[in-house]
Amino acid sequence: MVIDDPIDRFLLESLRSDSDRLTARAAAHFHITRQAAARRVAKLCEQGVILASGVGRGRRYKLATLTANAKTYPLRGLSEDTVWSESVAPRLRELSGNVRSIWQYAVTELVNNAIDHSGGDTVTIDVHQTAIDTSVTIEDDGIGIFKKIADALHLPDLRQAILELAKGKFTTDPARHSGEGLFFSSKALGYFSLAANGLVFVHLDGAEGDSTAEVLLSEPAQASSNAPVTCGTKVSMSMANSSSRVLQAIFDKFAEPDEFTFTKTLVPVKLAQYEGDLLVSRSQAKRLTSRLENFRHVILDFDGVEEIGQAFADEVFRVFQARYPATALAPIRMTRAVEKMVRRAQGHMTAA
Repeated sequence: MVIDDPIDRFLLESLRSDSDRLTARAAAHFHITRQAAARRVAKLCEQGVILASGVGRGRRYKLATLTANAKTYPLRGLSEDTVWSESVAPRLRELSGNVRSIWQYAVTELVNNAIDHSGGDTVTIDVHQTAIDTSVTIEDDGIGIFKKIADALHLPDLRQAILELAKGKFTTDPARHSGEGLFFSSKALGYFSLAANGLVFVHLDGAEGDSTAEVLLSEPAQASSNAPVTCGTKVSMSMANSSSRVLQAIFDKFAEPDEFTFTKTLVPVKLAQYEGDLLVSRSQAKRLTSRLENFRHVILDFDGVEEIGQAFADEVFRVFQARYPATALAPIRMTRAVEKMVRRAQGHMTAA
């Protein structure tokens, strides 16, 4: 279902966060009477897209689940197209072609990852749809994606695996995979999260147009490759049913003009900074810049980083840049303290 009416959409989207004073907020926003807003709410209840409970001032509303379907598949011999056509596509028939295209890309790519990489026995697909958005969860019972990456790269800390995923162009099986599917899936959806091995990585739309926020939400008691880990990987995704997103535009955003290759990336620098730590050392900088020479243009997003040390800045903006001049580094969203260190390092490179 797609809701086109702006007042109805406002009412439904408001229910994502708070049902308090729903009609009053709609009346104020659209300059209509509360009675008119209340009639809209009553109609949405009659249509079954809103559920109501309580009476009088205790009246509360919530979005109704229009579609809910979960199915578990054995991974052995599974085809990702089967999962798409059986469990997801039938629930998206009313959505526009651009939205279905993004969902098909993300679901098939991530189910294929579970088939080829998880080492598990089963994968469960859960589809949940309301009048304004669709959510899909893909959960396997394998080794866990962060441990898989940490083992492949011999990383001493599972959190480093999140940074490698955020960069893109990483796969533990380069003969059969490009390392692009998970990266572009995370950028295409409105909300995307990976939970595995006691860690959660989230990518969501930022508040500033094309900006993004990528957050390390939780940590295991011992974030190392040898620590006890939670089994499996859970991917959670959601997107507005009326989204105007176009998959090709997402691809184009990370390609050079007139080219079709994955040459650009955006790296959230704060993923190299663990709780309580400052970004001051060359080893931290080397972790950040590992594999960045595979890109022509790298946006380093310093959102959430208050300051950096001289050695860190020098390693990134002088040493790495001198070693790989074909890779352009573009720092964004810097504090004054960060910018001062970056400019200092770049100035030394110019002088050299």
